[in-house]
Amino acid sequence: MRYVVGYTANARGHDAVHLAVALARNHDVSLDLVLVIPEDSPFNAVYPPEAGYNDILNQQAQRWLDEGLDLVPEDVPARAHIRRGDSEAQTLIDAAVEFDAAALVIGATNSGLFKRFTIGSVASSLLHSSPVPVALAPHGYHRMEPITRLSCGFGTRPGADELLDVAVESARDRGLPLRLVSLLALDGGDSPQLLDAAWMHAADRIAAVDGSPAGSQLPEPEIVVAQGRTIEEAVDRLDWEDGEILLIGSSRLAQHRATFLGSTANRILRALPVPMIVVPRDYTRHSA
Repeated sequence: MRYVVGYTANARGHDAVHLAVALARNHDVSLDLVLVIPEDSPFNAVYPPEAGYNDILNQQAQRWLDEGLDLVPEDVPARAHIRRGDSEAQTLIDAAVEFDAAALVIGATNSGLFKRFTIGSVASSLLHSSPVPVALAPHGYHRMEPITRLSCGFGTRPGADELLDVAVESARDRGLPLRLVSLLALDGGDSPQLLDAAWMHAADRIAAVDGSPAGSQLPEPEIVVAQGRTIEEAVDRLDWEDGEILLIGSSRLAQHRATFLGSTANRILRALPVPMIVVPRDYTRHSA
């Protein structure tokens, strides 16, 4: 299995490498660090490039990639690639498809505070078009130990059951505890009916999964219904482990087998202190 890491020679690129290593450890995964440099274009400041310009650019890009590879510990296989393209996001997607990658790993922009997310233009494009899951590291993410718990944002809308199947299979394959999280923005007070409905739907789906091959050898998942006046407050009230990662699905507006970060997921990102993986619509782990 391979993960493509969108690498840049700054804190965002380092965060992405750290998360990729954490995801790869204790799992049969190799990393492909991809650095995108501009393609020759008549719209560039200097065109055609002056003699030796491309050689200098490639040498500098290789030095940056070597620095990225130095961040990867010896127990995680990693390679580096220089790619040219007009669009960094599309070039990363093309690399993920070429390498048959199981995920794309990127970092948030360095303007985020307190390990929270600020989505830049490249991350935004990937989160609205990638055919493979996109793992997003919060700003300042330094952890490289293996992931310790998988949480799955769970609802009752179409696509939720497919997302849960992916979460169950991932938790089983990695030997991780699974936590199902339902977030309710109650806007003015408790609603026992909403809480009970969310919990019962999750419990019913888990009962169905337990009787399937995907549910075998999986410890009983924890079901948590978090509530608050807003989605952000509900996220903030949850306990998060340092080694945790949150899995969420794409909006119903997404194209078939493509990511699309919906409004609720955007609100979750504002308060989330741990990495997030956005799964494409209609995605199955065997379809990648």
